Amino acid sequence: MNSNSLGKKKDVLFSFLSIIILCFLLFPLFWILVTSFKTEQEIFQIPPTFYPHILNTKSYVAQLETGDFNMFHSFGNSLLISSGAVVIAVLLAVPASYAIAKYRYRGRKSMLLFFLVTQMLPVSVLLTPMFIMFKGMHVYNTWWAAILADATIGIPFSVLILKNYFACIPGELEEAAYIDGCTRLSSFVRVLIPVAKPGVIVCTVFSFLYAWGDLAYGMTFILDQQKRPITAGIFNFMGQYGTKWSYLTAFAVVTIIPVALIFIFMQKYIIAGMTSGAVKG
Repeated sequence: MNSNSLGKKKDVLFSFLSIIILCFLLFPLFWILVTSFKTEQEIFQIPPTFYPHILNTKSYVAQLETGDFNMFHSFGNSLLISSGAVVIAVLLAVPASYAIAKYRYRGRKSMLLFFLVTQMLPVSVLLTPMFIMFKGMHVYNTWWAAILADATIGIPFSVLILKNYFACIPGELEEAAYIDGCTRLSSFVRVLIPVAKPGVIVCTVFSFLYAWGDLAYGMTFILDQQKRPITAGIFNFMGQYGTKWSYLTAFAVVTIIPVALIFIFMQKYIIAGMTSGAVKG
């Protein structure tokens, strides 16, 4: 048996195993989607059905009505909070990572360690000091409280990722921009940021996903249900409608949609950004 045929058999075997693993990982998503279109009786039917025998769309239609658990209203809240957190995280992390990468000053390593430690802290440790701060800033029970809290998740991650990109940009490139008449700010905006674009995209995506999937901050810093993100809506929905699994899974499907779309359309940039950062680091 030659090496080519052996290699083809290995490729077939690995492809088959990959398909099995993919089906295993995607089955929960499939089951959530199918359950959202089932009636309550069919959900608890034994043996279980793998597709809805009676198509039930009431779980989606009911959420279009006005009420505490309008999932599309909660969807808009999550989109607003996540987008605001992304803007703040990227605007602060990009210049901060550039300064850490390009300037040598006392305490630089300690600052990097500080960013790394903040990634390790559990959310429960931060809730009390943030609560006191937001009460003092008079932003408690507003979208701004959740936006600022979620931004603190994305900033350390973005700084640690982008630092490697800016550190590996040759200094000659920046000097050439100065010769062409650029100031330090214009060279940073026109030259360095485009070079670090893959890293900026990765930081934008993950900052959005961190904010989108947050539950603790949305539940703690926003009291009004009408202002809460969709993750908090699901949590409360479980408490009030514990047996309405079709409603609950419909909520989950709407929550998953943005995450799925991001990974479908942005996977090329995510993989390129993460692998490039790993090599350059």
